[in-house]
Amino acid sequence: MASLRHEIRIAASPDAVWDVVTRPESIPNWFPGIVSCTVDGNERVITTAMGLAMPEQILTNDPLQRRFAYRITAPLYKFHLGVIDVIGIGPDDSLCVYSTTAEPDVLALIIAGGTIGALGEIKRLAEETTKE
Repeated sequence: MASLRHEIRIAASPDAVWDVVTRPESIPNWFPGIVSCTVDGNERVITTAMGLAMPEQILTNDPLQRRFAYRITAPLYKFHLGVIDVIGIGPDDSLCVYSTTAEPDVLALIIAGGTIGALGEIKRLAEETTKE
């Protein structure tokens, strides 16, 4: 089982960063390669640019901890856990951490590559909101 973590410092309040990631349906706005999704309660289905539908279960969406956790439940994965944490450093200074654990290992590497682009988009969106 492989586990990878990436983080990015964002010049925006923790609440502004959290606002970007807390809405499960917003993932196509900030995760590269995801073109659409549907949400029904704690179930989310993302669709990739290649047309692959991937079911997910939302495990945590905690505004107090600013933590969003989910697992991909597609049979392609023996195990998956994705966690996004937003940590306040200062009034307009945050750290966003995106962790991925998966089996088979190669799938963790593929997703973790996408999380780098996702963090960049989360940063862009949160900082744009701060400037407005």
